[in-house]
Amino acid sequence: MSGAKNRMRNKKMRDQPGNVTYSSPGWRNGGETSAGRAGEAQHVKGHCLPHQGGGWVRGHQSGGSVYPQELPKYITSSYFARARAAEVKAMLKAVNKRTGSCHTFGALPKHMRRRAMSHDTKRLPTRLREGAQRMLEKSLLTGKKKEESKAKSRKARRRHGNLLLEFNRRQRKNMWLETHIWHAKRFHMLKKWGYCLGDRPTFKCYRACYRAMSSHCLLQDLSYYCCVELQGPEEELLSALSRLTSKDAGPTFAAVQCLSGRRQGSVVLYGSDQYPAQPLGPVLFLWRPRSESSTDRQLWIWGHPTLKQDLLSELRAVCQCSEAVVPVPVTVPVPEPTPAGAAEAAAMPPKGPAHKQASSRKRKRAEQDSDAQPAKKIFGDGTRSPTCPVTWKSALTGIVINDLTMEIVRYRLIGPLSHSVLTEALCPATDCDVEAKKRQSCFWWPEHSKQEQNMALHREQTDVFQLLKGVYSSTEIPGGSVLGLTVDDPRLTLPRMRCKAEPDLQQAIGVDEEKRRALTLQGVPERCCQSALWDRNVRDNATDNKITEKELNRMRSELLVPGSCLKPTPPQGRVPVLLVHQPGKQLGQEMPSWGAGWDLLLPKGWGMPFWVPLVYRGVRVAGLQMSVKHSQHKGAPHFPHDFPDCTAGARFQDEQQAELMNKFTRRPPGKRTNYIKHGCLAPFRCPWQQLVEEWAEIVKETGEGSDTQTGVETDSVPPRRFSVLRSRKVMRQLSVWCKPSSSKGQRLQRTTQRAPQPISLCPATAVSLWASHGHSLVWARFSLLAKGRPELHAMVCVPTDEDLRLLSREPRCMGPQEPLHVDHFRKRVKIARKAKKKKGGKAKEASVEQVVGSDGVAEKQDSTSDPSQRPTEQPSSVPALTQTQEVVSTPSRTSDGDTDATPAVPKASVAPSDQDPSASAPGPATEERLVLGLWPEPLPSVTSHCSRVTLGWVTQGDFSLAAGCGEALGLVSLTGLLHALLRQPPEQRGLLLLRNPSSLQYRFAKVTIEA
Repeated sequence: MSGAKNRMRNKKMRDQPGNVTYSSPGWRNGGETSAGRAGEAQHVKGHCLPHQGGGWVRGHQSGGSVYPQELPKYITSSYFARARAAEVKAMLKAVNKRTGSCHTFGALPKHMRRRAMSHDTKRLPTRLREGAQRMLEKSLLTGKKKEESKAKSRKARRRHGNLLLEFNRRQRKNMWLETHIWHAKRFHMLKKWGYCLGDRPTFKCYRACYRAMSSHCLLQDLSYYCCVELQGPEEELLSALSRLTSKDAGPTFAAVQCLSGRRQGSVVLYGSDQYPAQPLGPVLFLWRPRSESSTDRQLWIWGHPTLKQDLLSELRAVCQCSEAVVPVPVTVPVPEPTPAGAAEAAAMPPKGPAHKQASSRKRKRAEQDSDAQPAKKIFGDGTRSPTCPVTWKSALTGIVINDLTMEIVRYRLIGPLSHSVLTEALCPATDCDVEAKKRQSCFWWPEHSKQEQNMALHREQTDVFQLLKGVYSSTEIPGGSVLGLTVDDPRLTLPRMRCKAEPDLQQAIGVDEEKRRALTLQGVPERCCQSALWDRNVRDNATDNKITEKELNRMRSELLVPGSCLKPTPPQGRVPVLLVHQPGKQLGQEMPSWGAGWDLLLPKGWGMPFWVPLVYRGVRVAGLQMSVKHSQHKGAPHFPHDFPDCTAGARFQDEQQAELMNKFTRRPPGKRTNYIKHGCLAPFRCPWQQLVEEWAEIVKETGEGSDTQTGVETDSVPPRRFSVLRSRKVMRQLSVWCKPSSSKGQRLQRTTQRAPQPISLCPATAVSLWASHGHSLVWARFSLLAKGRPELHAMVCVPTDEDLRLLSREPRCMGPQEPLHVDHFRKRVKIARKAKKKKGGKAKEASVEQVVGSDGVAEKQDSTSDPSQRPTEQPSSVPALTQTQEVVSTPSRTSDGDTDATPAVPKASVAPSDQDPSASAPGPATEERLVLGLWPEPLPSVTSHCSRVTLGWVTQGDFSLAAGCGEALGLVSLTGLLHALLRQPPEQRGLLLLRNPSSLQYRFAKVTIEA
């Protein structure tokens, strides 16, 4: 049969039921076949049916054959009736089926359908009107829901009111910063800590950001940092805050320079009277300068959002602020125009034609919109209810705690020319005219300028700000200096094109040299540290009366010379700000003051008006990723990444482990790194507690933990949770002990001052430190001596005597290699995977058998199909590691990016913990949780698992553009570090080994403890 005939036959048979077929030629004109239908053809016995193989054929048959004319001798009534019933059912279904639409008029032929039938039932035939009327009434009941679910047009969605409501809806879980829209167009955004933050730009700018930090200016938005305000008597505040800090860890809230308000301080907070245990995290604090009119002091504490709840709970406990003040949800009052205010409005330039009286249609729509509910206004951080308490007070101590989260905008400018960017973008506020001072104004600046002492202070602050133009670099200013200032709206002086801010040498010549020298040596005077930003009423007034973009554009359009500055400055165009100097790198002797800059503090609502002018001065904008790199180049720990002893740091470590594990399991099994073979027990996290406990046991077993001469025994120290060492005195001792006696091969260092002679390293000194800080970790920096790039969670190990002799013979050698380990769990993973697949297949077969049995077909069920009846295949016990040595001579590609020609490496040097892995092997209940290439819980000994003893792990690692080599930051065990330093020769003291998790190559590194 040809293709055309097949298509024609299929077209005729498409509406027939599935159980009706023409298996043999039948009558002409669609009559019954000689053997009946399909059911009859199967039950006709003793008859030879012609053309069984070809079926029905249109037209005459080849060979002269004709259709048979006789009828079948007999038929089976049951099958015949069943076939006819199927035909009748198919016919009724085809007649009653509505084509396409479910509406009533869809049953009409196409030539009788009209568009008006959908809303006018009288246009339908009489027999269909009743059903159409019921459908119309049903649609009217659900009309409101359909109108709500219907998507609005883009023009409606882009209206200001609708945009604000949509933005507020999208901020229910993660709050947006004021610069979110600007960042969302240029950055990869991350939802972290209850905020939506920019992580990294969408374009390549890693080296450009480093150049900006080193030679120009880098801009970051730190408004997500939480601010807590404390008010009360100075003695009560210092007494309460002293329980959260310790002088052993550095300056506290009572530091003289910080207490006066001239400097910003930083401190690590702990639980109440819990030092050195239970750390909360690092915070920045700033005291308001003393005022003659009030005896109470005001303090701002800035902290990371992950420690906000812990910080608030501790502050409320030590300050005894248990009484919460629930705010009353009130709308922001709009100042009524007084006669003086009306005169100010009359003095302003007249509005343009766009502000003429609108037409009647627009006026009617405006009246309708005025009755609508106003858009939601964001209070505070926007993630809490307006009635949520943000203020707590104490009747005993008189201290009041206020949560100022998202009430103050904070920008950070990093780089030596950050002061040049500020001096070009900001202009000190101009004085109001005499007539404006005589009138009563609803704006804060005209009322503030009426007092002569306020204007005298403003002139002094302006002179100090002008002195910054004569400073060559931001590093010349004393660290932590504070300068209060009131500036004009920076949008009024926005340049037409983007430019790069540079220090002006001509203006530097006119600056008084004596004043500039006093500024660089002594800092900003205490009187000039005062600012109106401390006053809540001033902040609210500046936020509520900000000039809108629409009004600003109208004022620009009326300028006679396009592009010129707007003068006079509107009375509402003054903003109080605070400039806080960031000291940069303070510890260590390498690259002092690197990464210094300024922080700009603003009232809320003024984020974008200051952000765009700063960007127009040629700054480079960075996100969270560059914040980590900035801390890495400074050699400082970054919160919460490098604070594992804090609650926030432990939470971050768990989240990071889940993220890395998810990324690892998404890769195909053949493309994953087998960390068991590389000897890496924990590639996605660092078991710090197990590390310090094992080192304590090592010292106890070797007998070095006690000294009969000193009478100090570490055996009596009970096991406790690990902590990070932050004692300045002990850190300075360790810093000296890690330096070799010979300066050969060491980087040139500049000594600023002569340090006192420290205590020499000896076993007695080590024993005393083990007794007091046995479970402590030490923050250290590691610099590779040769090529290589450290990675996250790289292992820090102790070199053997043979390794040190190898380095003495070959100073540029790569280092030793770790022997390849044996994966004992690989077979178990494969067996578990096969069992899982077989179990799924058996379950599938069982489900098929149940379906077949429901049809009445009885089949014999195999006894082996039941998993419970099938004998389980138990995995054999894990074999012990063989002591035979296999030589591996193939070159291995390491994770450092270079190919190392691996010499003959023995494959049998294993630790005792690996020789009996059955003791720590998972049981049958955990077989399904095995992952190929990862060591399951519980972990064996982390110190002696590899051929080199482990000291700690790396938390930050990369190629340092500042040092020109691979550098890493991490934590090591204090006990293990002293144990290693005591056994190293003096000329090679401080040399350790680094090995990446996915590499077998050890690399020599120099450890540096900066204190």
